[in-house]
Amino acid sequence: MEIDDANATDIKAELGKVLNNANNEVKTYGNANQYKITTSYLIDSKDSSISSKVEGDIITSLAKYGVTGDDILSSSKVGPTIAKDTSVRSTWAIALAIIGMFLYILVRFRNVGFSLGATVAIFHDVLIVFSLYSILWGIVPFELSIDQAFIAAILTVVGYSINDTVVVFDRVREFLGLNKNEKDLGLVINKAINTTLSRTLITSLTTLLVILILFIFGGEGLKGFTFALLVGVAVGTYSSVCIATPIVVDYMKKFGK
Repeated sequence: MEIDDANATDIKAELGKVLNNANNEVKTYGNANQYKITTSYLIDSKDSSISSKVEGDIITSLAKYGVTGDDILSSSKVGPTIAKDTSVRSTWAIALAIIGMFLYILVRFRNVGFSLGATVAIFHDVLIVFSLYSILWGIVPFELSIDQAFIAAILTVVGYSINDTVVVFDRVREFLGLNKNEKDLGLVINKAINTTLSRTLITSLTTLLVILILFIFGGEGLKGFTFALLVGVAVGTYSSVCIATPIVVDYMKKFGK
């Protein structure tokens, strides 16, 4: 839709006056005056003419901007069935990614403790991002939608988290090999973490800096995506040290190396 002399925030506010009790999302799309509007308005209606009514109500809500039917470049309806299918596929994608990481760590380190630690850390990171999305939805001044971009962000967080965890685990394995006669397992692993901590923090801070710049200057349409990455990278940094590694220590103390 092409709308002059308006911004995404103002358009969303005007839509809310007419499209009551609907989840409305407005993103800049293409040129500066082109917007992609997504709404759950009358989503459950099975009326064949519902698309025309929704378009008419959108035009009515944006009448102050001189919007007419000619300004709507294209439109489509995603029904509940398609939305549910997307949700199921997204859940499977995340689940398979976590299972794949479990098997990868198991093959690489030949120890279930490492796999458990990495998997719990990943699950923790994903859960924190989902939780903040739910808590902050409707509070922050930008859209937090569970869409394809969000799923892409979650999978990116999974990849980043496992990469950070593998770096720490590599150093832990190295120190365990160099200190086979040391009885204090916690002391050995603590030394291993200390040697890689600066690398972990510097890598994370530089990554967060790039994502923060993208969050600030990337436009309205990228804020939800980059917000998920900001949270995921920050959480993934401490989970690899404070969650994954302690699980490895507890497992080895109970079941041996």
